[in-house]
Amino acid sequence: MPPDPFMVLALDEARAAAARGEVPVGAVLVGPSGTVLARAGNRVEELSDPTAHAEILAIRAACAAAGAPRLPDSVLYVTLEPCAMCAQAIAHARVKRLVFGAWDPKGGGVDHGARVFEQTTTHHRPEIVGGIAAADCAALLEEFFRARR
Repeated sequence: MPPDPFMVLALDEARAAAARGEVPVGAVLVGPSGTVLARAGNRVEELSDPTAHAEILAIRAACAAAGAPRLPDSVLYVTLEPCAMCAQAIAHARVKRLVFGAWDPKGGGVDHGARVFEQTTTHHRPEIVGGIAAADCAALLEEFFRARR
């Protein structure tokens, strides 16, 4: 099976983040027509901003370009299971579908931890597909952290 082209773009963003010394997570937001609305990699260290996760940055950029706080019918591709903060942002943006690569048993907020989309207080639950290019996404993270130990 050929690699998903949008996950390939997300991996490119993750690699660029790693090159900047950021945790290698990348995100690509795709509109209903299949066009890329925004793409981003983590910039937490660069911006000294704990909210500068790839998902948040991509959502912010796409909303700004659209002039709207919600992105219905969009698909978010991200290389790592989103944390609880990013999962809430995905819900608030009304992203239709979330596609992620590697699972994050320690910090994930979708299939692990807070399980944000399972909470009754979460008003929107996207369709969720995990494990796309999981080995490639996990290897990038493992390599990044191995080099720092």
